[in-house]
Amino acid sequence: MQKQSDMPLVDELQHGISQLGLSLDRETQEKLLKFLALLLKWNKVYNLTAIREPRQMVTHHILDSLAVLPHLHERRWLDVGCGAGLPGLVLAICRPEWDFTLLDSNSKKTGFVQQAIIELDLRNVRVCCARVENFDAPQKFDGIISRAFTELKEFLHMTRHLIADQGRWVAMKGLPEQELKGLSNDSQVECVIPLNVPGIDAARCLVIATPKERVL
Repeated sequence: MQKQSDMPLVDELQHGISQLGLSLDRETQEKLLKFLALLLKWNKVYNLTAIREPRQMVTHHILDSLAVLPHLHERRWLDVGCGAGLPGLVLAICRPEWDFTLLDSNSKKTGFVQQAIIELDLRNVRVCCARVENFDAPQKFDGIISRAFTELKEFLHMTRHLIADQGRWVAMKGLPEQELKGLSNDSQVECVIPLNVPGIDAARCLVIATPKERVL
């Protein structure tokens, strides 16, 4: 029997998608692998991520991003501190009918994201190079997501001007207990969802929060 560590990347991706309980067609999986190839190529020059081994990129970048997909809702999303496009580009590949804006203040990273958008022919994504506190949008977002951006309290505070009244913040975290303390009065945690990411032996969860003015 073939060991998982000996699987080709395409098989490891398929195996991980199956373990997450997701259904992604062949074209979507091919785009995810093409994104991975671009990340590997650009990372050699621009140091976009500390992870350099392709198999580890599948688990720690692609599958880690995909694990949040069942817990997201439709419509307009902002990925704050998107880095090399994680999770925003992965989510945009899988949900072409949704709209994504990716934001980061590092021009090398947003340059990579823009090139990936072009090469992957993604029509539902735009990328902006700016600090979030200086960023404005003509329409507020239904969802704002972050992955390793900043502490929860700071994340909610810095993006408060960008969230719709009925919107949700989604923060990808490890162990968030300390961060759940002392949140400001204009937001509230709706739930904390544990995640099991194939190939990652570490705590993962989603913290979902809403504006307090929201009428439930």
